[in-house]
Amino acid sequence: MSKPKTSDRTASKPQPALEVLMADKAGHPLRRALWLDALDRQLRPHLPPSLAGHCRLANVNGEQLVFLVDSPVWHARLRLAEHGILDVARSVGLKATKVTIKTATASLHSPTQPIQSRPATVSAATQKGLRDALAALRDVDPGKS
Repeated sequence: MSKPKTSDRTASKPQPALEVLMADKAGHPLRRALWLDALDRQLRPHLPPSLAGHCRLANVNGEQLVFLVDSPVWHARLRLAEHGILDVARSVGLKATKVTIKTATASLHSPTQPIQSRPATVSAATQKGLRDALAALRDVDPGKS
């Protein structure tokens, strides 16, 4: 009887999928997206409070910061805050000289940020109306039209 072969390798621990992906070349876009999100979180507190919820850093293209806003009104307001944004960007190590602003047609909320919505409240009158409508539907004879 022969002895079982032993491997000189030690058992490896499984790695989390995100770590494996980030270590590979395919992780470059993911690393960039995470970097942009972190940069957005650094710049956003320096925006006027009313504006911060309506814009998002979309890209850094060389010396150009690209922001997305959700309407033309916020486009104009962000344009007015451009010099402050550039100062803050330079203070965190970017060589930003220009801000480009684009108006988005889709939601600007990050998928990682929960969208806050308030629960729908139904008045007593609406509830009574719905009950009456359901009762009326139950009273209808399906054989008659």
